Formats: sequence, structure tokens, C-alpha cells
Amino acid sequence: MTRPVFADPKTDFVFQRIFGTEEHKSALIGFLNDVLGLDYAHRITDVSFLPAEQRPKVSELKYSIVDVKCVDARGTTYVVEMQVLNVEAFEKRVVYNVAKAYTNQLEVGDDYPELDDVIGISICDFELWPQTDGAAVPMLSRWRMQEQTSGVRGLPELQFVFLELPKYDTSREPETLVEKWAYFFREARNLTMIPPSLQHPPLVAALEAARTASFTREEWDAYIASGMAIQNERGALSLARREGLEEGIRQGIVATCDVLGIELDDARRAQLAAFDAAGLEALLAHLRRERRWP
Repeated sequence: MTRPVFADPKTDFVFQRIFGTEEHKSALIGFLNDVLGLDYAHRITDVSFLPAEQRPKVSELKYSIVDVKCVDARGTTYVVEMQVLNVEAFEKRVVYNVAKAYTNQLEVGDDYPELDDVIGISICDFELWPQTDGAAVPMLSRWRMQEQTSGVRGLPELQFVFLELPKYDTSREPETLVEKWAYFFREARNLTMIPPSLQHPPLVAALEAARTASFTREEWDAYIASGMAIQNERGALSLARREGLEEGIRQGIVATCDVLGIELDDARRAQLAAFDAAGLEALLAHLRRERRWP
């Protein structure tokens, strides 16, 4: 198999290689500074990695959720994660992870003043808040607590940042640093060289870490395995959603037959079990229209 020039940074193996190792720590520091928009006086100059404490309890989703935890010199903790698949209660899991990182700072006997801020940064390969006719959530959104009447912002201890990759405008070259990072996550695996638009030291460091020519055979195998695992998870979620849709339509058909007084004998129940979603929808439409079994 011919290797691409750069590996996909959205996979477990490559994300951890770029953002979770001392060797390539400059990429993580640059990413944090760029996404948080920190000025020179407040820029992060170094971070220390913290152990990954929680993984999804659902084993089928262990490869689509990847996180890196680190703390800077001021004590602020960052939980940086790559989320490939849109799963149920994703936002709640993000809040849980950040809140747990906040409370885990205290050892037995410590006082609350010892607690430092925690910022969760989630890179989403899907639209978490789809664009609507109302107020549009931008590609990079930052969330913190706000008093609802006055609009005064406070309680900054927990903050959340989301980078929704599908909202990147692919019709033009990336201009801002945030757009360049979004372009990197979306397009790195399709690049054959580092383009001029990504000639930014942290991005260059990230791309060099993703350069497949530097992978050992074992690392290449691990990369391929992590990509296949994500595809398997995507297929499993798709199947579960399709089966859920079909079951919902079957229940609608049973309810419609009850209302119309149509008996569901063994033969008709066998037909229901054999239909796919399209067949079930056609049958339900027929029952509502003709008020009799075909």
C-alpha cells in the first residue's frame, strides 16, 4: 500500500502523536495559543502532560473520541479532544470531562482556592450546531457562564471551545490562524507538500509529526488500524440508527393497524419483519391512504 505524504490527524494514533507527546509539544502549544487567541503577554510557553483519565465507557466508540490533557505554568488545565462521530449526549460528556478535570485537582485536605481554571477544547468532525435562519454559531465558538439578565460574564473557572470542521469555507484559501488549523485537520491527508498557507511554525511542526515517511512499520500499522476502527464505528452507528428507524416505523404500522381494525396475523407480521426502511415507509403510506392491507 502506497503511503500518503501526511497521515490523517483526526485518527487516534496521529492525534496522540502530534498533540500528546513531548517530542511534538510545540504543535500543541501553538494550537492552544492560536485557538484561544492569546496575546503575547498571555501566551502559553510550556505545558506538562496529564494522564488520560477517562475513555468512553461504550467500547464501540473508543477510537472516535481522543483526548489530551495538559496544564500550563499558570495552572490552567486544558482538555483537548478530537471527536470524529456525533454521538448521543456528546455535549454532556464534554461538560463531564471538563468538570472532572476541575475537581480532580484537589487532593484530600486541599482547599477550594487551590482550584485553577479548566478549558475544554473539542475539535468536531461534524456540525454540532447546524447553521439555521436564527443566530448562527461560528466555526470556532467559545462558551462560558453568563448572568442572563445583565449579560455580565463570570464564573470563568470552566470554559468550553468548539471547532466545527465542516463549517470551514473550502471555497477559498485559509486566512486566519483558526482557519488554517481547520484546514489542517480536514485536508492534511490529501496534501503532498506543506502549502504556503500553512507555513506557520506550529502547523509545520504538526505536519512534520504527521509525515508518514517518518513512521516505523509498527507505527504505520497502528495508523491503519486506527483508521479502520473509526470506519467500523461509523458503520456500527449507521446500522444502529437504521435499525432504530425501521423499528419506529414498524411500531407506527402496528398502531395504524390497531386503529383501522386490521388484524396482524403471522403472515403479515412476517412481512413486516422482512421489509427494509423504504418498504416499511411505503406500507405505512399505503395503510394511511387506502386504509387496508395491500
